Amino acid sequence: MSLLAVGEAAERLGVSTRQVQHLVAQGHLRQVARGVVDATSVERLLAVRGAGHGRAWTEPTAWGAVAILSGRTAEWLGASQRSRLRARLRSLTPAQLVERARNRADVVRYGGHPASLGRVRAEIVDTSRASGALGLASTTGVDGYVGRADRDGVADRNGLVRDEEGRITLRATSMDLTLVAALAEAGFVVAALDLAESLDPRERRAGLTALDQALESL
Repeated sequence: MSLLAVGEAAERLGVSTRQVQHLVAQGHLRQVARGVVDATSVERLLAVRGAGHGRAWTEPTAWGAVAILSGRTAEWLGASQRSRLRARLRSLTPAQLVERARNRADVVRYGGHPASLGRVRAEIVDTSRASGALGLASTTGVDGYVGRADRDGVADRNGLVRDEEGRITLRATSMDLTLVAALAEAGFVVAALDLAESLDPRERRAGLTALDQALESL
């Protein structure tokens, strides 16, 4: 595990040390000891936010953007809100979309025994299988969505241990998982957003390219 002092993390992120502490409290950064954070969590935050510090959409709006880009109607948003969101999407770059949509779920990564991968996949809305459709080789990891109240249970039942470099990613959301599953099956936007947050250059590029296509088609 690579470590950074809070001051170093602040410099890397271009924020104050107080803001780093706030990001730790929100769960966006992982603190491993007093005044020390996991460097990988800093790099993951940079992958999502980029060089900007734009305000993220609320969770319902973020999922509304996914629905619109997937050719679906975001019924949980009002008609005027959907219209404004559609117009806003037309002005965004793929990287800006990743930044704005980051609140669709809280992301925690875990390590676990290889035998647990199949069991975890069966309990979540798995988006990692879509990587093949985006030009990537099949992954050996698990990445997907789980109800916010159920994430700890999934981790406990399967003996998962938090690990920023682990192969199991659980994205906890308050959105109805039936809806999330439907959006994941409707196209590649959900999987592309997930890949665009990756530290792997190939995965990130594949995700951003797919999001560019979705924005262009809008």
